[in-house]
Amino acid sequence: MEQQLILASSSPRRKELLENLHLTFDVIVSNVKETVDKTLPPSEIVMSLANQKASTIANKYPDAFVIGADTIVQLDGQILGKPKTKKDAFHTLKQLSDREHSVLTGVSILKGKQIVSFYEETIVEFWPLTDIEIWNYIETGEPMDKAGSYGIQELGAYLVKKINGDYFSVVGLPVARVIRELKKLGLNI
Repeated sequence: MEQQLILASSSPRRKELLENLHLTFDVIVSNVKETVDKTLPPSEIVMSLANQKASTIANKYPDAFVIGADTIVQLDGQILGKPKTKKDAFHTLKQLSDREHSVLTGVSILKGKQIVSFYEETIVEFWPLTDIEIWNYIETGEPMDKAGSYGIQELGAYLVKKINGDYFSVVGLPVARVIRELKKLGLNI
């Protein structure tokens, strides 16, 4: 019997990461209205959001392996979401300049009644950034759809001084852990 793998995410970065592994999968976007208890720790928030995305699709495809994921950027206990305006992006990047922050990616994998949820946390340190550098980066448009207002895998790489943890988790999906968990659940890889 053929096994179906579904990525329940609209993220082009997550899709690309799975494609790079030469996996056969479908993308079925979960349009679930994300709701979370903001008093939860960030690790619980990302796992809850990932589970909400995966559960919606898994209910429709109970025989498939369904992956949901969510990524947040945290600085000083504050979650830095996607910017709504260029000014928001500037403010976020200015805060991250010359500092460490954490990036958490939560993953939920569902197969029938089996659920595996986990998160990876990576510490990212930025170089000191001038206002001109920040505005030049914002003008590329890259920060506008990304948590924390940057993409480490693209032009935003020049902002990053060092990381401690899983690079791919910062991109949006800790692929090595995902593969291991899929194998444990019985996906033939």
